[in-house]
Amino acid sequence: MGIVVFCKHRASNNAGYSNFQVKQGATFGGASVLLVEQGDFASGTSSRSSKLVHGGLRYLAEGNLRLTWESVRERDRLLEEAPGLVEKIGFLFASRRGDRPGRAAIGTGLLVYDLLAREGHHARLTGEELLLRAPHLGERGLTGGFAYGDAFTDDARLVLRVLFEAEAAGACALNYVRCRGLLRSRGNVAGAVLGDLVSGDERAVRASAVVNATGAWADRLRADVGGTPRIRPLRGSHLLFPAWRFPAAQALTFRHPRDGRPLFAYPWERLTLLGTTDLDHPGPLDEEPSIGVSEAAYLLEGAASTFPSLALSPRDAVSSFSGVRPVIGTGKEKPSEESREHALWLESGLLTVTGGKLTTFRLIALDALRLLRRRLPVLSRLGADARVFRPAARALRRAPGLDAAEARRLAGRYGSAADGLVDAARPGELETMPGTPYLWAELRWAARAEQVVHLDDLLLRRIRPGLLLPDGGASLLSRVGEVCREELAWDDDRWSMEVQEYLARWRANYAAPVAAPSEAAQPSCA
Repeated sequence: MGIVVFCKHRASNNAGYSNFQVKQGATFGGASVLLVEQGDFASGTSSRSSKLVHGGLRYLAEGNLRLTWESVRERDRLLEEAPGLVEKIGFLFASRRGDRPGRAAIGTGLLVYDLLAREGHHARLTGEELLLRAPHLGERGLTGGFAYGDAFTDDARLVLRVLFEAEAAGACALNYVRCRGLLRSRGNVAGAVLGDLVSGDERAVRASAVVNATGAWADRLRADVGGTPRIRPLRGSHLLFPAWRFPAAQALTFRHPRDGRPLFAYPWERLTLLGTTDLDHPGPLDEEPSIGVSEAAYLLEGAASTFPSLALSPRDAVSSFSGVRPVIGTGKEKPSEESREHALWLESGLLTVTGGKLTTFRLIALDALRLLRRRLPVLSRLGADARVFRPAARALRRAPGLDAAEARRLAGRYGSAADGLVDAARPGELETMPGTPYLWAELRWAARAEQVVHLDDLLLRRIRPGLLLPDGGASLLSRVGEVCREELAWDDDRWSMEVQEYLARWRANYAAPVAAPSEAAQPSCA
């Protein structure tokens, strides 16, 4: 949940937080900019997406050419700007007898998909060719399929690189700071009351513009200016499996046998990610979402029909995660039929921006900035080709102990900070943490330089061993604790408390649910 406050150029009255550490006179884009997040950075939907950077074939099937066109262009832009963070991945699409739409329609859609991206990727495959690429695919009714290209990312690291590069350019971003209310002047929003959840400090911040970029929470702040509810929170849940148990050399898209919804499985961070559900989320938004027993059963039912020889069960999953999508509700009967386009509303001076897709975040930001310039002309005028990222560090290729792939990955995820990360590494810390692609040096850097407040910030978002390892990476906690004591100055009592809270959170919200068959009999995830 993020609130962005824009103040006049070099406004100094926003400094003085005893624990907030706001940089006095910091400017970004011609104005003083402060972003506050009520939890940890990316702790909401932004670390719980399907982690795909894609054009969205489903939007093309719905006839939404504009959204697909924007998405494939933004995908290709991110691939160019952030190699090592956003990477290409090959997709396979399996066609079976009786599928609707059929193979011919899918082929036409993929041709349009390629044309929108101005390059050709897709290829038609026979059933035999498809089985060579995905040998665990069930043969029943298989008529062939297609191969095409898209991209994937680590969604939390994408958010963090954007935030920390903005800070390097003069903005200020603070986590665990909640908006407790809005300030008014002549009937319009003129700032916010902010509370530090760690220190208990509270401060009123006057501002020329306030942006409500709170995703699924957007209606809560809109209610303060008389806005009527417009968000339909939808939950998407995923399961992660060891690659040896669920082999996937590339991504595969397939349909659920019961309702025809598209599902996918693809290799991510050395595991296989299976997703996703799409259903209304009636629970309290401030409670961390988790996969339901029926959702897990639904995903496994889809996997069983497509990969019958694997005989997957919930006990095979290493972990799970769920996110709540901030979809604009239009009254559609099925959640999956709701549009994924973004919306901007200016109400009594409060600019709300919500909805949309991970892939098109740059376009969403540009739309918001264009509206803001009417109230804050000092903001820099950004063109349609404005870059998101600075060029990443290149000297890492020569760093001792790093191979080319690791150097590319660090440069993509940390940008210009990657050199500092490598320089800070202790002996042996350019080695990977067992069972993960992460270096021990990343753990140290995150604790030292990336506003870590709690252990789950470190193990679920800065790096992700909590998703990749059994029991949330409990086997690594002894060495993790050594780093936390040194870099975060946690004493034994604080470390013990953080471990207890982290493991309890992991079991409640990230473990794969295991239930008797009778408990999982009625999944409904469309």
